[in-house]
Amino acid sequence: MYAVFKRELFSLLNSLMAYITIGVFLLASGLLLWFFPETSILEYGYAELTGFFSLSPFLFLFLIPALTMRSFAEERREGTFVLLATRPLTNWQVILGKYFACYVLVVCALIPTLTYYVTVSKLGLPEGNIDAGAVIGSYIGLLLLSAAFTAVGIFTSSTTKNQVIAFAIAVFICFIAYSGFDAMSKIYGFAAIENVLLALSVNEHYQSISRGVLDTRDLVYFITFVLAFLGLTNLAIGGRKW
Repeated sequence: MYAVFKRELFSLLNSLMAYITIGVFLLASGLLLWFFPETSILEYGYAELTGFFSLSPFLFLFLIPALTMRSFAEERREGTFVLLATRPLTNWQVILGKYFACYVLVVCALIPTLTYYVTVSKLGLPEGNIDAGAVIGSYIGLLLLSAAFTAVGIFTSSTTKNQVIAFAIAVFICFIAYSGFDAMSKIYGFAAIENVLLALSVNEHYQSISRGVLDTRDLVYFITFVLAFLGLTNLAIGGRKW
């Protein structure tokens, strides 16, 4: 698995698309947090990062599929399985190697945003007047959410040779998982299964963790979500010989 992980990570780091997508994420989150009047913390006047953590999932809807779309699709299109074919690898080793390589890059995109916390903490009156527990919970929520979206992206990439199609399908699935179930739960006709829809919603569990309380149910949800889509990936490539 490590060989696949290293190969995939180096491939991503040598890809201009990876730097562009991460750069766009950091630029967009920075502009939304500091410059746009509707979302600027300077306009809001409170030392908190609620806006950043509310907007980041929607940025991840595009960032993560852009990073994962090539993981299997490009190899399926080009037939470049040289390294994989020379090693006794199982499908799961290949899947997990690619999954963790993409996930590490997503985590790397989040690391620079820690400067937002430091800056906002310094701007608070008095200095340091920020709910550190809520910030930590929100970052844990983002890490779990990004793990879920990465699993979706890996799955969609395994189903097609076209990277654009893999990207589009991943964005759609992530959007439905994050916002779709919430929206459906508010429709009158679905009132009878509102609790079920909310239990399926990524947003519901993300918001729960972002409040600074780690609930076992939320952790089980995200772990199950990730394993489910990685399992679907295994089914998608099950007939392939590596």
